[in-house]
Amino acid sequence: MIRRRTMLGGALAAPLVAGARDAAAQEVTLRAVSAFQEGTAFSRPFEAFIAKVNEEGRGRIRITFIGGPRAMPPFEQGNALRNGVVDMINATAAFYEPLLPEGAALKLATNDWATVRRNGGAALINRLHNEKVNAQHLARHGDAMPFHLYLTREISGPDLRGLTIRTSPVYRAFFTALGANLVNTAPGEVFTALERGVVQGYGWPAHGIFDLGWHERTKFRVDPPFYRVEVNILVNLRRWNGLNEAQKAVLTSAAEWVEAGEAERSRQAIAADYARMQQAGIRVIEFTGEARERWLKAAQDAGWDEVSRITPQHAAELRRLLSGG
Repeated sequence: MIRRRTMLGGALAAPLVAGARDAAAQEVTLRAVSAFQEGTAFSRPFEAFIAKVNEEGRGRIRITFIGGPRAMPPFEQGNALRNGVVDMINATAAFYEPLLPEGAALKLATNDWATVRRNGGAALINRLHNEKVNAQHLARHGDAMPFHLYLTREISGPDLRGLTIRTSPVYRAFFTALGANLVNTAPGEVFTALERGVVQGYGWPAHGIFDLGWHERTKFRVDPPFYRVEVNILVNLRRWNGLNEAQKAVLTSAAEWVEAGEAERSRQAIAADYARMQQAGIRVIEFTGEARERWLKAAQDAGWDEVSRITPQHAAELRRLLSGG
């Protein structure tokens, strides 16, 4: 009798062990990198996204965060994602511009991202990522955050002749139109360039310069701000297509969560950093009247001219969906 019970217990236990083993085998691990230094303004939302996925996706899906630019240079991450070297990235389209020239339009949006989702713009952007980056576009964050020009010397109007400005593809056409000499560097090199006087300014969002220490070498912020931040959370398309519906649902839910509170998070962050800039002695150069109009018009005209040149087949549709123009 005792032997029979033992055999029966073993027979019952076997399916349970096998079931646990099968459940564990179904959990998928994705490897992720960020184009921004860990813990800084535009990496924190991604890190929160990862934490949410790992909490809600237990037993189904998890993300291993490899790190930021020290783990992989920002301008290499797009190709690494496309080729499956990593499974996810957190990056602005400017950092994978060679793969997706149409990404130059994203910063020019005057419609907020929620509107772009409703009007079909997000679907087009996702399709372009599918086709050209081999990626699924999960989320966009930073949408309510504008950009500024920051300087080490004062200017009196929208004229950058004689200045060398650190740039990226985000500002390239705009700063070129205003006569600047441009230096394209990764964010990690900006402090040294400012310190050595190699550049006299840089473009960057309204939030984040304190994370990077750039405030120590910055004397002026130019108003009004221009463009919209776009930081994209992408997953390799092959990996996405290989996930089951429950795993996709976890990623989609976390993506929606990241986007949902974006406007309020950005508003608070901008207000806090503007106050810190004032305390740090960073003075505001504010263009008004005709100078203000010229500044903002130059930003949009240069941006859309560039988009029309590099992607003529999509420029008009992107402008209609992103800006209603």
